[in-house]
Amino acid sequence: MFLTKTVILKIANPDNDLVETMQKYSDGMNYASEVLFDKGKPIPAMKLQQEVYSYLRETLKLKSQMSCNIPRQVAGCYKTLHKQKRAKWQKVEFSPSSMTFSYKRDFVIDEDAIKITTLNGRKPYSILNYDYAKQYFDGSWKYQASKVVK
Repeated sequence: MFLTKTVILKIANPDNDLVETMQKYSDGMNYASEVLFDKGKPIPAMKLQQEVYSYLRETLKLKSQMSCNIPRQVAGCYKTLHKQKRAKWQKVEFSPSSMTFSYKRDFVIDEDAIKITTLNGRKPYSILNYDYAKQYFDGSWKYQASKVVK
């Protein structure tokens, strides 16, 4: 049995690169959302990726892994809304307040710092590591995803 744990850490030194990357990521999410919404029904993430990947890479200049994460997130969001059937088909708008990363592809982390892939390459950021969170850096935990939130 696996245990999933959400650990909240604070980036001590966010900069414009991180903010700009979050904005472009949000722009990519909204573009993918528009493409999927125009289909009138949920489509698989891989099909959405085929339709939006080149735009995300060439126009928005997003890194490869981000351009793969976006269609999965957007397709998953629409699929969940469709399954709930409580709301009519509606376009989902994403705000530039968060961004999801994949461990070892978009970010790496240790007890004192996180290295995040931005539009200008991978950059190190200091983290404020709270006492309760230090136990998750002892090597016995496996990291999978990270979400940066403003």
